[in-house]
Amino acid sequence: MRGERFIKSLNDGRTVWLGGNKVTHLDTHPAFRGTLSTIRGLFDSLDDPELRDQVGYRIKGREAYAHSSFLVPYTPEQLAKRSQSFAFWSKQCNGMMSRLSDYARSFITGWYAARHELDRLEPGFAQKITAYYETARDNDLFLTTAIIDPQIDRSSGLDDNRIASRFLHVVRETSEGIVVRGAKMIATGAPYTHDFVIFSFLKLEQAHREHAHVLIVPANSAGLHIVCRQSYASDKAHDAPLSARYDEMDAVLFFDNVLIPWERVLMYGDADKVMALRANTTANALAFHQNVVRYVAKLEFITGVTFAVAEAIGVGGFLHIQEKLGELLTQIDTMKALVIASEAQAKYDENGVLVPELSYINTARNIGTKFYPRAVEILQQIGGGGFVQVPSSIEDFYGTISELMSEYFEGATVSAEKKVQLFKLAWDLVGSPLGSRHELYERFYAGDPVRGFANQYLTHDKESLTAPIWKLIKESAKRGAANGS
Repeated sequence: MRGERFIKSLNDGRTVWLGGNKVTHLDTHPAFRGTLSTIRGLFDSLDDPELRDQVGYRIKGREAYAHSSFLVPYTPEQLAKRSQSFAFWSKQCNGMMSRLSDYARSFITGWYAARHELDRLEPGFAQKITAYYETARDNDLFLTTAIIDPQIDRSSGLDDNRIASRFLHVVRETSEGIVVRGAKMIATGAPYTHDFVIFSFLKLEQAHREHAHVLIVPANSAGLHIVCRQSYASDKAHDAPLSARYDEMDAVLFFDNVLIPWERVLMYGDADKVMALRANTTANALAFHQNVVRYVAKLEFITGVTFAVAEAIGVGGFLHIQEKLGELLTQIDTMKALVIASEAQAKYDENGVLVPELSYINTARNIGTKFYPRAVEILQQIGGGGFVQVPSSIEDFYGTISELMSEYFEGATVSAEKKVQLFKLAWDLVGSPLGSRHELYERFYAGDPVRGFANQYLTHDKESLTAPIWKLIKESAKRGAANGS
């Protein structure tokens, strides 16, 4: 099965650090075991005759199936199939794993779909991206991105050598490729990715030649160190059901003179070209589309948990609670509507690709930075003190005070044990390290939320909104003059 092959493929000599120690067996390490089990199940869905059409597509001319993140959408049906695959994987993990490879894969698919356009920008690009796209598709490669530079001194830029020397840069060129040094963050899913898609989130200038690059870096590259944050994983699924399954891990990457083969160097040395690739609408729309579909599943999940908590403690009849629960439903419907609108108003680009309408996707990504934190707040408000009243473990129900436990933890509509299980699940969303990480993630995964809203304003066709205003003022002035007022 694909899942098992995926697990075995991670024993490739990669250098993963956690707690000051080098991790030698990812699949058995408690920090990764639960997450890898989740991913294994997702990969196996492509081998299940009853599921594979929901998550994958048959490669043209072959019997093999590939994940639909690799499907280039030329028709509405193909675009819908991509959306269906994102929704399927997201619902399988309740939206709690945001970088399940389908995001980074969509960048590769977008660049491949726009390869002829991009080849005019960078000769040789089409050949490189085609070769890699087919390799990634046919071998079920897990991919993730690392595009942020280390948080050293945000008041300085690349003109400051102490900053430039630590941001990922080329130190020399060889006949085999380029040698890079520096760091990148935040690589979500880094310990179990096969390749990293690397480019800069900075606004580069031509003087920054050594920092201008777009790379695909194997995770087992010599000199590449994957430095993990503290693990939030739990080995007690009954007490921390989310932390036991979905800690997808974030990491900083240290590049200690890492050789990147020329075939993995998609662009290098020209800041304008790198910025143009970063702004490519085809790739951005296909990748960001996945973000929003995934977000719907996450909002549905936290709403379901909140509804269950309200019912369990008998507060669903209060008007102020109903207002909050209704607000959660408007969040879901708003995000769903933006997904539907982006697909319904998709347009063909110059490559013949049916691209989701990016304006709706950008709106969803921007308001999402506010939606999820607000959803967490509502869950906190409704559960209240109940979150800190639950016992240390579900196992307390099987001890000497089990009868007292059953009496005093009983809910309005559920048994005491079920209520405690529910509140432990909810706590994993609002109070655990994993839950706190998710709230932080949703605030910033799409970049600076202030800049996100500002960019929507800067790139919008403002005249379409202001022209009717000036027309009305002009017409009113004419009428006033005609009436002698």
